[in-house]
Amino acid sequence: MAKNLIIVESPAKVKTIKKFLGSGYMVQASVGHVRDLPRSSLSVDEANNFAPDYQVIEGKEKVVAALREAAAKAEHIYLAPDPDREGEAIAWHVAELIKDVSKADIQRIQFNEITAKAVKQALAEPRTLDRNLFDAQQARRILDRLVGYKLSPLLWKKVKRGISAGRVQSVALRLIVDREKERQAFVPEEYWPFHATLATGVPPQFRTELVKIDGKKAKVGSEKKAAEVEKRLKGQPFKVAGLEVKTREKTPPPPFTTSTLQQNANQRLGYTSKRTMNIAQKLYEGLDLGGELGLTALITYMRTDSVRISDEARQAAKDVITSTWGNDYYPAKARVYKSKGSAKNIQDAHEAIRPVDPAITPDRVKGEVTAEQYNLYRLIWNRFMASQMAGAKVEDTNVLAECAGTEWKAKGERVLFPGFLALTPQKDEDNEDLPPLKEGQALELVKLEKEQKFTQPPARYNEASLVKELEEKGIGRPSTYASIISTLQDRDYARLEEKSFTPTDLGVVVSEQLTEHFTQLMDVGFTAQMEDALDKVADGDQDWVALLNGFAAEFNPTLEKAAQAMKTVKGGMPAGVDCPDCGKPMQVKFGKAGPFLACSGYPECRCTRNFSRDASGAVQIEEKLPETAEVMGKCPQCGKDLHLKKSRTGSRFIACSGYPDCKHTAPFSTGVTCPKCGEGRMVEKSSRRGKIFYSCERYPNCDYAVWDFPVAEPCPDCGSPILVKKFTRGKNLLACPNKECKYKKSLDE
Repeated sequence: MAKNLIIVESPAKVKTIKKFLGSGYMVQASVGHVRDLPRSSLSVDEANNFAPDYQVIEGKEKVVAALREAAAKAEHIYLAPDPDREGEAIAWHVAELIKDVSKADIQRIQFNEITAKAVKQALAEPRTLDRNLFDAQQARRILDRLVGYKLSPLLWKKVKRGISAGRVQSVALRLIVDREKERQAFVPEEYWPFHATLATGVPPQFRTELVKIDGKKAKVGSEKKAAEVEKRLKGQPFKVAGLEVKTREKTPPPPFTTSTLQQNANQRLGYTSKRTMNIAQKLYEGLDLGGELGLTALITYMRTDSVRISDEARQAAKDVITSTWGNDYYPAKARVYKSKGSAKNIQDAHEAIRPVDPAITPDRVKGEVTAEQYNLYRLIWNRFMASQMAGAKVEDTNVLAECAGTEWKAKGERVLFPGFLALTPQKDEDNEDLPPLKEGQALELVKLEKEQKFTQPPARYNEASLVKELEEKGIGRPSTYASIISTLQDRDYARLEEKSFTPTDLGVVVSEQLTEHFTQLMDVGFTAQMEDALDKVADGDQDWVALLNGFAAEFNPTLEKAAQAMKTVKGGMPAGVDCPDCGKPMQVKFGKAGPFLACSGYPECRCTRNFSRDASGAVQIEEKLPETAEVMGKCPQCGKDLHLKKSRTGSRFIACSGYPDCKHTAPFSTGVTCPKCGEGRMVEKSSRRGKIFYSCERYPNCDYAVWDFPVAEPCPDCGSPILVKKFTRGKNLLACPNKECKYKKSLDE
C-alpha cells in the first residue's frame, strides 16, 4: 500500500506525475477549489473580523470524500496545487478538510515545471503551509465578495435586474468607457503628408518623407497649402544634404510573462486571453507526445510576473543554440533579465514561461498536438530561445535630402549579423532599402505623392492593448486578466467588434453610475494601491483584517449614500431624439433583449425602435422596415404572416406577426442539411457575445457547428458534404470547413 499521498489540483497532472514516481505514492486531484464562500449569501461576518463561512463547493462532495479516504491511509501527505496564491488557498482548504482523519504530517510542496527532477526535488524540500499567502488570497476573495454582493443589488434597483459589479472588473470597464468618450469628443484635423520617391541611377529607388519646410516642422493643413508646396517643388533638384551611418546591436526581448504571452498570442495568433491560458494550462500539465516522449509537460508554470530563468534552463538553451546555429549565436555573456517590481512578490518566485526542455522543438511535437497547442508552444519556444541568443548587429543609415528649402528623410537598415533574428525575423516598415549614397549627390525625383488625411481618435482597446493597460496601471493581476475580460463580455458591458472593445449602452450607464457615486472604488490609482496592499499581506507586512477594516470604513458609508443619491434609470434615460410617431422625447430602456428606444408618451404612444450611435455617441433611430419586406411565409399556428427579425445578439430568426397573441418562433434556416447527422438543417444562431455561427437544428442531439455560412456544395479535395463562405483579407472565398483540408475558391472571379 502507498505510504505517500500527493494532492494536486488538476486530474491531468495526476497522470504526468504518476509517470515519475513509484508504487509508494498515491496521486489524487482536488479538481480545483474544494471550499469557497457559498453563493446563497454574503457569508462574511464583518462584525467578527470578516470571518468567512467557507463551505464545500456544491458538487465536490465526492472529491472531498475521496481525498479524506486517501488521507486516512497515508503516512505522509504532500499538498501540491499550483505554485501561487490560489494554489496556496486550495492547499489550505484541503488541509482543513483532511486534518481530522489523518495523523500524517501535512506538508506543502511546489514545482515550477512538471518533470521528474522538479517533482522529486520538491518532495525532498517540503515546507509548511504559508499563512501569509493564504491570507492574501483570502483578503482578495472577501474584498471581491463585499463589493460584488453589496453593489450588485443596488444596480438591480437603479439600472437593471441581474447585472453585477466587481472590484476590478468595474475599473477595467471604466477604461473602455473612458476611451470611447475620448473618441466621441475627438475633433479630427486635416493634414497632408508628402512623400518623394528618389533615385540615384543605381537600384533601388527609395521613398522619403517631407519633415521640414524652411527649417520648421512640416505642417501642411489644407489643400491650398499642399498645392503651394507642390508648386514650390516643381522642377527643382533634389540632393543628399546629410548622411549618417551607425552600427548598433538589437537585443532580444525577455522570455514571456503571463501578460506578455497573452498580448503576443492575441497579436500574432488572434487568441483571446482565456483561450491562451487554457492552451497553456494543457502544455504545462502534460500531453501524450507518443514514442519515447510519452506523457510530457512542455512548458513551465504559466502564471508568473517574472522574466527570471534558472541556470539549468540557460545552459540547456545554450546547448541547443550552439549546436543548431553555432557558437557565434550565443552571447559572450549569458543574458540575465530583471523583473519589474518587488522580488518578494509571490509570482516572481517562479521563472518566466519557457519550454521545460528546449531540445523538444516545436517541429518535434507538431504531429502529436493540436494546431493551437503547436502554435502557442512554438511562440513560447521561439521567444525563450531568442531571449538567450546573441544580439543582431545592424547598420542604420539616416538620409536627409533637400529640395527648394524643404527637407526629406529616409531610414535604412542592413543586418550585418542576424543573431536572434535568425529565429525571430522582424520587419521594420519604416526602413527602406537604400542604394549607395554620398553627401551632395544629386537625386532624381521619380514620383511625388501627397495625400489628404485626418488625425484619428485614440484607438479602442483590443485584447492585447487592454491587457497591457491593466498591467501598466496595476489593475488586477495577469492571472486574472482573462476572467476580467470574459466577465465584461458575459455581462454585456462591452462587445468585441472588429477585434476591438466597444462599451454597450448598459456598460456606459453602469460605469457612469459607479464612477459618480464610488469615486475611490472606481479610481485606477486606488485599485493599484489595493493590489500593492495585498502583496504586502503576502509578504507578511500587512494585516489582512486591518486592510479590510480600512476598506469597509470608506466603502460602507459610500454605499449608504449611493442608495439614496443614485438616480434610477429603470424608467428610461433621455435619448436626445423625438418619437417619430408622436413627437415626444424618446427614452433608452434596457430590456431582456438589450437596449431599445421607447416613447416617453407610453401608454398613449407605444412606439419602440432599435437604435445605433454615431461617432459622437448621438442616438440614431433605425427606421422600421415595412412589414412586407420581411414576410417569410405563413405562421403554422395562426396563419398570419411570418417576419424575419434579428435577435439582440445579432442572429436572424422567424417570428409570427401576431405576437403577443401568437408566440410562434423558429430559427433562420440556411436550407443546408447537417453534414454530421444528415437529418437536421443548419440554422443561424449567435453567441452571448454576438458572434454569428451556424449549427444543426437538432442540437443537443447533434452538436455540429461552423462559424461561417454553409453552402450545400461538396469539397472537391476531401469530400466534405458542405463548404462555407468566408471573407478574408478583402476577398470572398468558398472554403472547406475541415481544418485539415486547405481547399479554397475565390467567389470574386
